[in-house]
Amino acid sequence: MDTVPFTADLPVMPPVEPMLAKAAAKVPDDPGVWSYEPKWDGFRALVFRDGDEVMLQSRNGKDLGRYFPELLKSLREELTPRCVLDGEIVVPREIDGRTRLDWESLSQRVHPAASRVKLLSQQTPAHFIGFDALATGDRSLLAEPFRVRREALADAVHEKTWCHVTRTTEEAEQGTHWLTTFEGAGLDGVIAKRLDGRYLPGKRDMVKVKHARDADCVAIGYRIHKSGEGIGSLLLGLYRPDGELQMVGGAASFTTKDRLKMLAELEPLREGDQVNDGEPSRWNSAADKRWIPIRPEKVCEVAYDQMEGAGSDGERFRHAVKFVRWRPDRDPASCTFDQLDTPLNYDLFDVLEGAAHGERG
Repeated sequence: MDTVPFTADLPVMPPVEPMLAKAAAKVPDDPGVWSYEPKWDGFRALVFRDGDEVMLQSRNGKDLGRYFPELLKSLREELTPRCVLDGEIVVPREIDGRTRLDWESLSQRVHPAASRVKLLSQQTPAHFIGFDALATGDRSLLAEPFRVRREALADAVHEKTWCHVTRTTEEAEQGTHWLTTFEGAGLDGVIAKRLDGRYLPGKRDMVKVKHARDADCVAIGYRIHKSGEGIGSLLLGLYRPDGELQMVGGAASFTTKDRLKMLAELEPLREGDQVNDGEPSRWNSAADKRWIPIRPEKVCEVAYDQMEGAGSDGERFRHAVKFVRWRPDRDPASCTFDQLDTPLNYDLFDVLEGAAHGERG
């Protein structure tokens, strides 16, 4: 499928790096500072519309329109004629009598075959959830505070059948409530934005609070399972500020079915017959730590508890992490350390000092 050239003339033109969020352990509570909204679980997308010309740009600058032809039609019908909006592409489905977001159906929409794209556009049509505005009419909004951009966003979305405007609140208590109550609908957390903040492309100026710590990592290699069948562990990496890809740990504990499926997905990424020696296991010195490197082309989301280490050896996951899903919408180069939740720096004696003074947790 060929991409149609985008020849529009808007005050903000693609490609634009979307503004990003930094993970936090809890919803920030500063009255008058933050706006809170649900965190949608979909593909991040910037919409550029100039009349009949519409482009859907992915987080890493690629054109998503070819995969969502039905959404391009909806955007023409339901958005103001000239605008640039930031939001999320989602696929809702009825599951067990309730409508919720379905990540599996969404991820299947990225398919190279035109016939498959057409079929899925009818079976699992996509919606667009808008949560920011970068431009409307002939006016760039990048330098405007979020409270102004939010009003522009509400004015830019009309029909609200396939295109929507996310809910927001300025009450931290309500945002915290959403963190748990909206999980049942398939949403995965809360985003906090500074009411007076500008739109900062590529900067992590927002705050995201999710139900558990997560990270998007690059798959850099794998170990064969001790049975000889399929993958035993998936090795993960993150890019350092100097551009080097650093190994940060691994994910394991796959079912037999998943081990075989993952091997079939990763084996084509091998370059030759190279096998690397690994670090000795701190728990089992007899374990075979050799691993097979692959081209760093696939991104996966993992759940983790804590990081450890610093300095020349760098940070890594303290324990084995849990593989959550592949992220075909993510560019490996975007998998950096700055996405991680950084715990508050407490000295051990500061913690013990509280105990010495009779404080109780």
